[in-house]
Amino acid sequence: MGCRILVLLLGTFFLDGLLLSMAADVHHYSFILKETNFTRLCFTKPMLTVNESFPGPTIHVRKGDTAFVTVHNDGKYGVTIHWHGVKQPHNPWSDGPENITQCPIQPGKNFTYEVIFSDEEGTLWWHAHSDWSRATVHGHIVILPERGKTYPFPKPYAEQTIFLGSWFNTDVKELIDDATATGSDPEASTGFTINGWPGALYNCSNETIYTLGVEYGKTYLLRLVSGVMNEEMFFGIAGHNFTVVAQDAAYLKPIVTSYIMIAPGQTMDILLTADQTPSYYYIAASPFFDSNAPFDNTTTTAILRYTKVTSAPSTIPMPSLPFVTDKEAVDNFTAQLRALASKKHPISVPKKFTERIIISVSVNQLPCEANVTCGGPNGNRLAASLNNISFSTPTTDILQAYYRNLNDTYEDDFPNQPPVYFNFSGVDTEVYLLPEVGTKVKMIKYGASIEIVYQGTNVGNAENHPMHLHGYSFYVVGSAYGNWNETTSPATYNLVDPPEVNTVGIPKNGWTAIRFVANNPGVWFMHCHLERHASWGMNSVIIVKNGPTKGTSIRRPPPNLPVCA
Repeated sequence: MGCRILVLLLGTFFLDGLLLSMAADVHHYSFILKETNFTRLCFTKPMLTVNESFPGPTIHVRKGDTAFVTVHNDGKYGVTIHWHGVKQPHNPWSDGPENITQCPIQPGKNFTYEVIFSDEEGTLWWHAHSDWSRATVHGHIVILPERGKTYPFPKPYAEQTIFLGSWFNTDVKELIDDATATGSDPEASTGFTINGWPGALYNCSNETIYTLGVEYGKTYLLRLVSGVMNEEMFFGIAGHNFTVVAQDAAYLKPIVTSYIMIAPGQTMDILLTADQTPSYYYIAASPFFDSNAPFDNTTTTAILRYTKVTSAPSTIPMPSLPFVTDKEAVDNFTAQLRALASKKHPISVPKKFTERIIISVSVNQLPCEANVTCGGPNGNRLAASLNNISFSTPTTDILQAYYRNLNDTYEDDFPNQPPVYFNFSGVDTEVYLLPEVGTKVKMIKYGASIEIVYQGTNVGNAENHPMHLHGYSFYVVGSAYGNWNETTSPATYNLVDPPEVNTVGIPKNGWTAIRFVANNPGVWFMHCHLERHASWGMNSVIIVKNGPTKGTSIRRPPPNLPVCA
């Protein structure tokens, strides 16, 4: 197979000197959204991109910097951009989710986002937050330590961004529009990509593979993002162990491993030492998917090539990744995730909470409308819910409605617990299939210590759910299979060194508990990062009220907010 690789796309490393020359307190970027033709898997299609690149450009900043990103929409429909994992203190106006914090940037218009970095350090990413457009509109955010500060590990020789993505031979907007119209399950992706390329295991793809060049004996920092649309992924490099040192722009106690499991929305920083026999080695990513739902069961590959090796061996070794349904492999990896919690990188876990919110997470169905043919199970529409409420996205953004006291956009009564308690992880019955549809938000007092327990259910089609909260990182204090128990489950919590993340996987038929202090006023989206589920309504909104001072309140809106159509 290796002999058939004809085109090598060598990775470009960003050495520290270059990064130092680019670092500043304020950065300016111009993003031009436009349709660009790309060919993958012998299929050429126009697709929405930023600056005609796939993935899009990388934003480079240092901890505490600000970036102004002007987005010019030369595309065919309205789009917004979200800065995934950037807390945007007091500034939800630039957070980006469509009709949550802003209306879309219409074709021919532009909007300048003020992206405010605070305590994040490591790797994050940006992506479109309108329909399924993030499949092609996305890129890295690299956040270096403050000037004069260093990594909590030896300085790597060089760094490289690695982006895991999904490739669809169809137009992604047409795909989700058609599925939404009929209430059916959208088609799975055609394949996965590493830095935009599917790799050698797909038909009509052997000539296009991403290749990462390394020098023997050197250590590299790989900044990995999963922008995959609907599958969690295993990732590994043949013949090499590596060390995971950060997740979601927060440092971890080092984990030496031969593979990772990464969910859509998550990022991981990995130290790789090129210490094997100089040759070619496959880098690979394949899905973890423990459900009966349709999914993309393919494997994307890239090449790790040692410099001075001029030709590929007859057989390039492939990493031994866990099987697609290997929950034990997932658990073995995620159980090792612990915050670094050092003197230079302390954490502050709320030991007590002022409010506990229990949220059931379900896939549901809705009755088909009269005189309409629906494509979901039993002739119904597929839906999803949090606390049995399937979120309905409004036509006016919730942030402006809240800030200007506009009526009839949302209801502020999202419940603190499921409407009915039952054997969440065991029952499989149509009794709990039908959710309420509404635009309900959860109001939270500024400064409150919050615990959220996400309880997965066996209603509909159970699977893992990577839940993402905008505006915050949170501590993952507990997780297990089965039903959360108010008496016994908190006794298992880790309140010493839990990982601090912005996206966490809720195990199939299990629960996950998180804690954070509500110290960032604003309107913040909370949703499953599997795009199928988000499209079906597995979303809600948290509104953190203003504190007592100007410094604890939402900033004034910018003058050039996109107008709601």
